[in-house]
Amino acid sequence: MELPGIAEWEGAPVARGFSVEAASVALEGGTDPAFGTVRWRTLVSADRTPSSGMTLGLAEFGPLGTLEPHRHGPAEFYFGLEGAGIVTIDGAAHPIGPGIAVFIPPEAEHGVVAGPEGLRFAYGFPTARFSEVDYRFSPRG
Repeated sequence: MELPGIAEWEGAPVARGFSVEAASVALEGGTDPAFGTVRWRTLVSADRTPSSGMTLGLAEFGPLGTLEPHRHGPAEFYFGLEGAGIVTIDGAAHPIGPGIAVFIPPEAEHGVVAGPEGLRFAYGFPTARFSEVDYRFSPRG
């Protein structure tokens, strides 16, 4: 049986190209205080799309919204799209806004605070599924 967007190569499933309209993907998050107030849209993840090897999504913050400090095994990138904010990585503050890329090494503690106009950025992981990212939130002081 062939799944939409999946082909076979030497008997193994291989992803074909595809596209995803961000506005058609439901917002998640915003309800668990451990995460903060961030909401996100998972655009590319092997459990949702015919893809492998990477995860891509959009993070969306209201004014002064937060993503609480945390760590996870895979490295991550952010690419600013709208608004502004600060990404703190292992205690060092880095600005984020349109056109700014931020790299977060594996196991680095990081968190985000949006500016007064909010913030929106793309994020990605070198993992097939978003569910493979092991979020471990830092204890609150």
